[in-house]
Amino acid sequence: MPIFQLRDDPIFPDPELAEEEGIIAIGGDLSPERLIAAYSSGIFPWFSEGDPILWFSPNPRMVLYTHKFKRSATLARLVRSGKFELRIDANFPRVIASCAKAPRPGQDGTWITGEMQKAYIRLHELGLAHSFETYREGKLVGGLYGVSLGSAFFGESMFHHERDASKFAFSGLVDFAEKNHFEFIDAQQPTAHLKSLGAEEVPRTRFLHELAAAQKNATLQAHWRLD
Repeated sequence: MPIFQLRDDPIFPDPELAEEEGIIAIGGDLSPERLIAAYSSGIFPWFSEGDPILWFSPNPRMVLYTHKFKRSATLARLVRSGKFELRIDANFPRVIASCAKAPRPGQDGTWITGEMQKAYIRLHELGLAHSFETYREGKLVGGLYGVSLGSAFFGESMFHHERDASKFAFSGLVDFAEKNHFEFIDAQQPTAHLKSLGAEEVPRTRFLHELAAAQKNATLQAHWRLD
């Protein structure tokens, strides 16, 4: 399949035309309009510093349905213990910067470039990107961020400075998504960690169908808070 060169208009090709490794397009920009168009189409940017912007739609897709979340007894005890405090959208810039610095197995650098950070901070300012944050004694020790459109949440990255701090934040995301009737949490690429939490691989065609249904629901566009 060809890799499409994007033009000025924030329009993407059919994601079903993606190459085997998931690449569908190259170029364009990271404007809010283009990012919204991408996520609404089941596409996301992923590239390294100094490289052109690459756009992906992998097949299969890693998805978590909130009712299938595996909250282990250890995690449940941790949530009840009061060891950590959960905050939402309290310090999005610091969360995404921490995710960019987090070491990844088999990766020398980060795909969360300075350009990417600025783009997602802009989405956060528009009420479309959100962070779930873990604090201990007032100190940020873990968290995650992602994008919300319709009743879908697209998880991007997580980090932790203390054991289970990112799992605690993810547990908070699942609770929030379930309470607000989200259809699913998109985890994009499969990992053993996500599978252990109940995420599963689904065919891209199914994912796109479920995504289209989720986009018919209103977006909870605001800076989120715990009740």
